[in-house]
Formats: sequence, structure tokens, C-alpha cells
Amino acid sequence: MKKVIYPGTFDPVTNGHIDVIKRAAELFDEVVVTVAINPVKKAMFTVAERVEMLEKSLENFDNVFVDSFDGLVVDHGREIGAVGIIRGLRAISDFEYEFQMALMNRKLNNELKTIFLMPHEKYTYLNSTIIRNLAQFNADVSEFVPPVVAEKLKERWENNLGHLT
Repeated sequence: MKKVIYPGTFDPVTNGHIDVIKRAAELFDEVVVTVAINPVKKAMFTVAERVEMLEKSLENFDNVFVDSFDGLVVDHGREIGAVGIIRGLRAISDFEYEFQMALMNRKLNNELKTIFLMPHEKYTYLNSTIIRNLAQFNADVSEFVPPVVAEKLKERWENNLGHLT
């Protein structure tokens, strides 16, 4: 069985992420979407909230599972028996960073392969930061995120809880 890991902060998950997950689920037996704890980034949603939003957004996928981890992706990938790391590439601007990460991950664990997947072109401009910024100004983000995420963002800003955790 070919299992891959798709790590990210998913703060919040977007339809671009979902598109990459769908593509990975068509190619591999199992996809583990992993909420990474990035100490450099200030998150709007807790890890538990991000896991919950992902689980609800992905409930129609039979071979996709959600978890979280704190540490190196290659270590978590090894722990769960993954053969690869899925990374999304939206634009040329993503490539340099992702290429460097892929090379470092290869150095740390040569058996875990990095697989780059491109989302549909309608999602190439989309990222979580843009979504958070739009939501802050009460913009309708329902076209860009799963319904559960749009609801959580609206709730967060209506209750003045939009500050980063």
C-alpha cells in the first residue's frame, strides 16, 4: 500500500488544498493530511480547530485521514509508513522554497520522496493568508474555502477573536 503525507499549517484549509488532496487521493492508496505545528508562524486557529475543519472538509474521501504533529515532516512520515511527501506548487514563486525543502528532506530521509502536485489553475493565486485577510474585512470567502471554514472564519471575526494565537 502506498501511503503519502501532505503536511501544512492549513490555517485555514482552502479549496486549493482540497484540490491537491483530491489529486493525491486519486494517485495513492492513502493520504495523511497532517497539520504541522510551525513555531515561526502565528496561527489564527488552534491545531485542534484546524484538524476538525480538515476532517469535516474531507469526510467524503475514503482514503484520506487527518492528523497533526510537532517536529520534522520526515520523522512523522517515517513513523506513519509514508513513501512520499505531497507538496503543492501554485506558481514559480513557490518552487525555490519547495525545491530547497525537498532537497533537505531527501538528505534527512532518502527513502521519503517529495511529490509536487499543482492545483487547478483557478486556485493558483489562493493561499491561507489571503483568506484570513479577506475574512478580517468581512469579505465573502465561501467561493475559496469549504463551508465549515467559511463559517468558522465568519464566527471568529464576528466575535472579535480574529487575533492570531
